[in-house]
Amino acid sequence: MNRALPVVHLRVPTDEDAYAWHRAFEHPDVMEFHGGKRAELSVYEELTARQRRHDAEHGFCFWTMLDDEGRVLGFTGAQPWPYEWGPKGEIEIGWRLGREHWGKGYATAAARATVERVRARGVRSVVAMVNSRNERSIAVTRRLGMELAETFTSPSSQQLGHCFRLAL
Repeated sequence: MNRALPVVHLRVPTDEDAYAWHRAFEHPDVMEFHGGKRAELSVYEELTARQRRHDAEHGFCFWTMLDDEGRVLGFTGAQPWPYEWGPKGEIEIGWRLGREHWGKGYATAAARATVERVRARGVRSVVAMVNSRNERSIAVTRRLGMELAETFTSPSSQQLGHCFRLAL
């Protein structure tokens, strides 16, 4: 039986969201597939600034994800693939939640909202790059109807990644 997904709200990240993301992602489980340890605050300060630029340039970005009470849950959204390897020239969708918000449907709800928003901006397909061992994120790609298109080895981590693709 399919349960109803929770309501999520998405906003362009603010300067303050760098602090909220830093706190939300401090749990080692959250960072398991993102370098394995908590990132410095400066990483999120740069990331939120870059996402504001993406929103201004493209009309989409990695948005701050909020629940109905206005609590920051994490982020979700889309951006041009930022690396020289992998799906160059494509639009990547992604999500990351604070550990206490896992298993409640937030990632799927936010990813679906992302797909609708980028489709409305004229994007015709998206990719999601997911570590091959990240079963939770792979499950989200399945719920979105994405299909495994390619595999890559990340040059920085030497980890196997799956590239899932969805035509919009």
